Amino acid sequence: MIIDRLTPIHDAKDPRITVFCSQKDAWLRAAHNPHALGAERCDHEPGYFMAEGSLVVEHLIDSPYPIESVLVAANRVEGLAGLLGRVPEGVPIYSAEPGVLESIVGFPMHRGLLACGKRLPTDGVGELLKSSRALVVLEDLANHDNLGSVFRSAACLVGQGVGVILSPRCCDPLYRKALRVSMGHALKIPFAVMDDWPGGLRRISEGGFTVLAMSPRADAEDLDTVSNRSVGRPALLLGAEGAGLTPEAMGFADRLVRINQAINTDSLNIAVACAVGLHRLVVPGGQ
Repeated sequence: MIIDRLTPIHDAKDPRITVFCSQKDAWLRAAHNPHALGAERCDHEPGYFMAEGSLVVEHLIDSPYPIESVLVAANRVEGLAGLLGRVPEGVPIYSAEPGVLESIVGFPMHRGLLACGKRLPTDGVGELLKSSRALVVLEDLANHDNLGSVFRSAACLVGQGVGVILSPRCCDPLYRKALRVSMGHALKIPFAVMDDWPGGLRRISEGGFTVLAMSPRADAEDLDTVSNRSVGRPALLLGAEGAGLTPEAMGFADRLVRINQAINTDSLNIAVACAVGLHRLVVPGGQ
């Protein structure tokens, strides 16, 4: 019975659940990123991340990432018994009453479930160029919701064989909020940070991909006229919200494409634009 594996927590300051304490954004950024400036509490390599909610935790259990510990609301144990029973033997499962749980994490945790995962080394850019049939390349994407949505779209619209390349200033795909919005798919889609940005973008074209910079510029090709056969292995290059792609990054694109839209409207949200591009140019594959 799962109840036999539970360790009750009655004190929010219990040292056994320190890793779950004060899950506020500033602390979480440091905890997720071992190289973050001012990451005073991040003394573990290669670092930890938090999976929130039953669906994301299920993806974590099915992923290669090790699970360090689990924290569950006492009133959710019965409903989550099947999932908790899949947590690997030896991984501590802590339970706490909702009030204590909120004091631990620092916010109302309506999903009632957190799991602490341990980072693994990410695939390098070179490995993604070899193994991927399509790429999403993101420059300075700072919005966690949009980043999570990109991973979710990549998983749903491409499936097996898609990879994500990030500029050094992109936010973290394993950040709790980004991971939650991705519905856990950021644990499945391989990603890499391209440290040599934007100069390293030439490696993508040299690796046999067609780099398609997505922009609302009037001189860009209409995406509706672009054949997926004409691009071969596509690499969609998208910029940050508001600013869009920098001229330097755009200069490494093989083609400039835009999504035709109604007049007197701003550009599409980056996650939506990415989904439209993937749907248009990539034939879905299995997982």
